[in-house]
Amino acid sequence: MGDRRQARELALQALFFIDMDKSGPDENLAAFCANNEDLLTESIQAFFMDLIKGVLEHRSEIDALLNKYSKNWRLSRMPVVDRNIMRIATFEFLKRPDIPSSVTINEAVEIGKKYGTKDSGSFINGVLDRIRSLEGIE
Repeated sequence: MGDRRQARELALQALFFIDMDKSGPDENLAAFCANNEDLLTESIQAFFMDLIKGVLEHRSEIDALLNKYSKNWRLSRMPVVDRNIMRIATFEFLKRPDIPSSVTINEAVEIGKKYGTKDSGSFINGVLDRIRSLEGIE
């Protein structure tokens, strides 16, 4: 597994933890990093932190897009795994133009298949593809 894939998977796990435990994102992120320091190698940590901090900083903008393009699904009703995978991908769309959108979608779909339900891959693909095409993301 490549460093970026591992960073995305760890970011998903950290965001899931932050979503589920309402103690506060900073405390939860610190606890997650302390518990996973062996996995957060130097080559993974920078991209991991960029994803986490970016999603948290731009969460209202990201969530607005997810709400807008997820047909008949409110964000609060989405599976937590799917929601956080799409948050990471939407952050990449908006703030990481160095990553091709096709790579972002492919990574999100594959991670969704690994950690989500049997329908996660197609659901994630549909929402992200709508965001990409209707928001004019390259």
